[in-house]
Amino acid sequence: MGVAAHIEALRTAGWAKFLVDAHLEAWVAHVAPIAAALSQNLAHRAEWLRHGGTWFAGVNILANDARGRVEQGPELGGIAMDCLTALHGPMSLDLGQISVTYPGYPVFDAQESAAAHRYRVNCAAAHVDGLLAIGPERRRFLCEPHQYVWGIPLGLCNAQASPLVIWEGSHTIIRAAFKSVLDNLPVGQWESVDLTEVYHQARKDCFEHCPRTRILAQPGECYVLHRLALHGIAPWGPGAEAPPEGRAVAYFRPQTEGNLDDWLNGDY
Repeated sequence: MGVAAHIEALRTAGWAKFLVDAHLEAWVAHVAPIAAALSQNLAHRAEWLRHGGTWFAGVNILANDARGRVEQGPELGGIAMDCLTALHGPMSLDLGQISVTYPGYPVFDAQESAAAHRYRVNCAAAHVDGLLAIGPERRRFLCEPHQYVWGIPLGLCNAQASPLVIWEGSHTIIRAAFKSVLDNLPVGQWESVDLTEVYHQARKDCFEHCPRTRILAQPGECYVLHRLALHGIAPWGPGAEAPPEGRAVAYFRPQTEGNLDDWLNGDY
């Protein structure tokens, strides 16, 4: 698949997978041991370990530059980079997340309610990135309008080791739901709008109408999600196979700069 075909997959399905690329293989070979050390760092674990020690969230702990270089290592490149550059202009990555799941994910703990835990188990904690739950009532606001979600696996895992799941086509439902509220307001007010009810109804519509699909990728491969796609992490399953350091993925989610109208109404 070329750049145009991957872009079309993003537009229609809400995600695209990119097959093995030498640029990514070199990047993963350099970054994987660095990521493993970060996820075992006691200070990071105290901050980012969740769900009975079965998920290391690791948000923005990778010290990369705008092109993905870490500690004088290689920059990111390949067809995924070509696609993202074509869609969003010159690459300006945020600091990477190192997300690691371990056997037993998700174990119930006091960090979330019983209802939230059931949702995590049954619905993979499905969410749209950047729509954060604020305050004790966990009202949803557009706090971090991302351009896209770029996932780069760092270790060899099978389909039972907590794969990423996406509801294909969900980005179109989510977009229509948000437009029903935000189109009536000046763009400058969007970040202060409570989207909780419309978001919850849109999630239900996605569960009913969109196929839930596992995204399986190995080191050297990667995937990109549309910023409005509903996605989550499946529970650790029987027969799961992963490295001793867990199922590790590096995620990049640079935020939209400037006019948020592009975030809502742009195709990609």
